[in-house]
Amino acid sequence: MFNRLLATFALGLRLTPLQARGRRNALDLRRVEIEVALPRLPPSFDGYRILQISDTHLDVLPELVDAARRVLAGVEVDLLALTGDIHGSPSAPIAYSVDLLMQALQDVRVHGPRLAVLGNHDPVEMAALLEDSGFDVLVNRSRVLERGGGRLRVTGLDDVHNFYTDAARTALNDYGDDRDGECRIALVHSAEMADVADEAGCAFYLSGHTHGGQICLPGGKPVITQLTRCRHAAAGLWRQGRMAGYTSAGLGVAEPAVRFNCRGEVTIITLRRA
Repeated sequence: MFNRLLATFALGLRLTPLQARGRRNALDLRRVEIEVALPRLPPSFDGYRILQISDTHLDVLPELVDAARRVLAGVEVDLLALTGDIHGSPSAPIAYSVDLLMQALQDVRVHGPRLAVLGNHDPVEMAALLEDSGFDVLVNRSRVLERGGGRLRVTGLDDVHNFYTDAARTALNDYGDDRDGECRIALVHSAEMADVADEAGCAFYLSGHTHGGQICLPGGKPVITQLTRCRHAAAGLWRQGRMAGYTSAGLGVAEPAVRFNCRGEVTIITLRRA
C-alpha cells in the first residue's frame, strides 16, 4: 500500500514545477563535520576521523556522482564507513551502482580500512562486488582496528529490516577477549537496533536508512522515517542510554528523486576521548 501511494505521489509530482525544484535540492549535497566524545576510547584513537557515506542509491540519480566528488574534494580520513543501500532501483544492475559509488569516492584519501554493511536495498551479491572494490563487508561480524597500541572494535550487522536473524544480536554481544575495557562502534544500516547495541555495551552507533526523511516539513521534521522502533534516532546526533549515535540523511535519494527541507550529506566524524 505504501509503495502504491508513493508511486502515485511521484507521478503527480512530475506534473508540477516542484519536480525540478526537488531534483535541484537532491543535488545540493553538504559536508557535515562533527566531533563525538566516547568513553574508553584509547588515547591513540583521539582525533581519529571517520567518513560516513550512506544510502547512495546512485543508480536512481547518477548526477549525484559529480556533486559528491565536489563535496568530497580534499577529504582525508582514517576510516571510510559505508552504512548500506548502495543500490536503489531493482531494475538496475548492482554493478552499475557500485561503479558509480567508486567514481564518487575516487578523490577521497583513506589512510585505514574501508568498511561496509548492507542495506535493505542491497542483495547478497552486493557484498562480493564491494569486496572486489576494496571494502571489508561486515555481515554480523566484527573487525578490530589497532593504532598506537590501542584497539577499537567495529561491529557491522546485516540489514535488520529485510534480512534480520539472531546472528545480529550474537555479533553485538561478541566482546572478544577484552569484555570490560574495549571501545566498540556499531555500523548498522538502520537505527532500529540502537537499544540492543546500547545494552550490549557499544559506545557509538552509525546508521542511515531514513534519508533524514528526504521530504520534510519546514524546519526539517521528517514526514516519514521508515522506522518502527527507536524513532528518536531518525536523523542527526542522538543518544540511546549510555551510547551516542548518528543517523546520516544519506547521500542519495529513493524514488521520487527529490528532496524538500532535507539536504543530502556526507559526514566526517572525529572521535575524541570523553
